[in-house]
Amino acid sequence: MAFRGQATGRHKPSASEQRKHAVKKNIQKIYDGSKQNYGAPKITAELRKAGEVISQRTVGKYMREMGIRAQWVKPWTTTTRDSDFSKELHNVLNEQFNPDRPNAVWCSDITYIWTAEGFVYLTSIMDLYSRKIIAWSLSETMEVSCVTETVRKALQRRNTDQPLILHSDRGSQYVSRAYREITEKFQLSYSHKGYPYDNACIESFHSLIKRTMYKHSNHI
Repeated sequence: MAFRGQATGRHKPSASEQRKHAVKKNIQKIYDGSKQNYGAPKITAELRKAGEVISQRTVGKYMREMGIRAQWVKPWTTTTRDSDFSKELHNVLNEQFNPDRPNAVWCSDITYIWTAEGFVYLTSIMDLYSRKIIAWSLSETMEVSCVTETVRKALQRRNTDQPLILHSDRGSQYVSRAYREITEKFQLSYSHKGYPYDNACIESFHSLIKRTMYKHSNHI
C-alpha cells in the first residue's frame, strides 16, 4: 500500500541526486585512500584536481551526512620541517611556465589514482620546457621516499649542470628534510598556500590521467 504523496513506482533519481551520489562515492574513495586522515579541505582539493567543481562547505556537508570525518588532526609540520623553514617557501617560478631551455624548470606533484586493488599514489616530475614527464613513481603510500626516489630518477636521466628551479606545492613531502637534502643544488620554488594554479601544468597533466582512466574503467 502506498502512502499519500509516495510514488507507487520505483523512484528514478534526478540528475542532481545522481551527481550527489557520485560525489559522495568519490569522497569515500579519497577518504579511505588517505586512511581516514583527510578532512573536508584536503578532500575538496583532491576533488578539484580531478575536475570536480565543488565548495569545501558542500564537501563538509556531504561528509556529515555520510558520518565520516578526519581521524587525524595533529599538524604534520612539526615533524617534517624546521620551525623557521616556512619563511623560506618562496614562489620563485611565479607562474612563468615557458622557460627558454630544457632543464631550466622542473615541477613535481603527487596525486591519487583509483585502481581495482585500491588507491595508489603517482609522483611525477615534468620539464616545463617540453611539458614532458621525465620521471615518475607509483606507491601505495604518500611517504617522502616516493618523492625523493622520483627526484633521483630525474637526476639520472637529465643533465642538471646549469641552474635549475624545482617547483612544487607545500605538501609535507616537499618540505621535508630528506627532500631538501636531495635537492640541495636546486633552487626550490613553492606554490602559494591553497593556490594550485601556481603548479597548473602538472596539475592539469594529473587531472588528464585521472579522467582518462575513469573513462576507461567505465567501458570495461
